[in-house]
Amino acid sequence: MSHRRRTSFGIVTLAIGLLLLSAPPAAAQTDAPRTAWGQPDLQGVWDFRSITPLQRPEELADQEFLTEEEAAERERAAADRDTRLWEQEARRTEAGGNVGAYNNFWMDRGLKTVGTRRTSLIVYPPNGRMPSQTPAGRQRVETRREYAREHPADGPEDFSSGVRCILGFNAGPPFAPSAYNNNMQLFQTPDHVVIMTEMVNTSRVVPLDGTPHLDPDVRQWSGDSRGYWEDDTLVIETRNFDDKRKWRGTTESMRLVERLTRVDAETLLYEFTVTDPETWTSAWTASVPLVLNPEPIFEYACHEGNYSMAVMLAGQREEEK
Repeated sequence: MSHRRRTSFGIVTLAIGLLLLSAPPAAAQTDAPRTAWGQPDLQGVWDFRSITPLQRPEELADQEFLTEEEAAERERAAADRDTRLWEQEARRTEAGGNVGAYNNFWMDRGLKTVGTRRTSLIVYPPNGRMPSQTPAGRQRVETRREYAREHPADGPEDFSSGVRCILGFNAGPPFAPSAYNNNMQLFQTPDHVVIMTEMVNTSRVVPLDGTPHLDPDVRQWSGDSRGYWEDDTLVIETRNFDDKRKWRGTTESMRLVERLTRVDAETLLYEFTVTDPETWTSAWTASVPLVLNPEPIFEYACHEGNYSMAVMLAGQREEEK
């Protein structure tokens, strides 16, 4: 059965300069196809599943790469986990319990580390972890947590954008491996690209023709993206994120720089750098290799009519009684 079986289930200037300096150089292209108009051809469905975590586990400290033996052991453990969960029988959930996903049918976490055997997808800072949060960033996170505890479901707005089927947790931008729906599809013309993530089928239309960014007062869930070619690498700069998005505690000040480089016929290197001086003490960069997927992306149905929202709110009203 295809690993795509579960798709329809689920749900200023200085800063940018520093980001680009901190980003690792794009991998050299060896056999990258090109479009009829001469640009590197980035089109296709790209799979970014991986068991390599976004952040380096603290116990690995300064270990930047796994040995071959360590990588093989992690992959064996992932395969064993997959087999064990596949064999787990679906079971009924007690009232008020966590429905979960019953077994492994809906999951697609991947079974391999990235080819470089890095211990994290984050490549900057050198410790492979996100920078320290600013005092304001820590306070903002705590304030949001306290509000969520006191107001778990007063109305739809109290649920996350993922639960509300507006954006998924790995829909981006940026995107990184998660439990499932780890695919994106890229469409390309001479003056635009469209990036559609499998999660929630979120699509971004990115002009490449020099169109200026929107007015700073115009905020969008996925931000306002503009792209350009830097040699054979597509660079996309995104700003104007809506504060309601709350991606990893970020604010409207967040800036994102993504870099996509076609390494060869089967590989697209995706690098992204995030900066938000109101959230972290420095920028951070991650590098995610994507593998060409011959299968299509299917509809992401999410709530199937959003019936779940009314049920969740009704449940909260009953609990309050």
